[in-house]
Order: sequence, then C-alpha cells, then structure tokens
Amino acid sequence: MWVLPGPQLGAVLGLGPVDGVVSVHRCYEATDAEGYATGTDCTGWYTPRRAGEEAREIVLDTAADEYRRGTQVEVRTARGRAYELSGTAVFNFGSAAGLLLVPFLTLAAWLFACARSGAVESGDGYFLVSLAGLLAAIVLAAVAGILVGIATAVF
Repeated sequence: MWVLPGPQLGAVLGLGPVDGVVSVHRCYEATDAEGYATGTDCTGWYTPRRAGEEAREIVLDTAADEYRRGTQVEVRTARGRAYELSGTAVFNFGSAAGLLLVPFLTLAAWLFACARSGAVESGDGYFLVSLAGLLAAIVLAAVAGILVGIATAVF
C-alpha cells in the first residue's frame, strides 16, 4: 500500500510536519491520462524548511483552491510533488487506496481460508465482502474528504 498512493495520502491528510512553503506562480485545471478533470494543480517555487535542501520549482498537486499568483501555501512533499490538506485530494487518494487494498485483502483472506482447510473454499462470500468493501472504501473516502473540506473552510 505504501508503495502506491500511501505517501500522497499521508501528505494530503497532514501527517507529519510541514516540509516547506510554495509560492504559487499559476494554477490550472489538471486532467488525468484519459482527459478527465482531477482538480486544480498549481506550479510555483518551493522553499523547504530543512537546512541543506535547495529551493526548486514544484507542482502543488490537487490544490484546495485556485490560488492567486504570489500566495504562500504550506505543503508536505511526496514523490517530488507538493500536497496540502485538501478535501478533493483526500477523496482522490483515499478512494484509490481503498480500491487497491480491498480486492487484495479479500483475495488474501480467501487464499488463507483455502490453505487453512486444505481444500478450495467457496469464494461467493468473499466476493460479496469484496463488493461491500469497495463500496465502503468509496463512502469512507467521500466522508473523509467532506470532513477535511469543512475543516479547511472553517479553520
């Protein structure tokens, strides 16, 4: 899980200290490989808080707002991109994590049950649990995204 969207999810949830500040240059509507809108991305100049790390240009992925030029945004970094606490980003990365994790965990549970009994178990119940888990992952990601969106709007 940590290899796929784990670091990004930790960054958008605000886990750990702030890595630095991005001075926004411009914001634009970002799209994925298929051309679907994924939210607002911003480019800008990143100034790290740690000594010894160099300032550089960076992309603020899934920004919480379409910032004006010169706005200073505190960010956490993961895999060469900057992230801030954003409801949209929490939903995107939370649902991606859940949709990746649930099928693999369900398959692992079914294989463990087969190995434990020494025979091939019926997978019907595991399939239904997997479907329920996928739905629960999307709902949980949506609720977390809404709560983070409300919290960022209030504070």
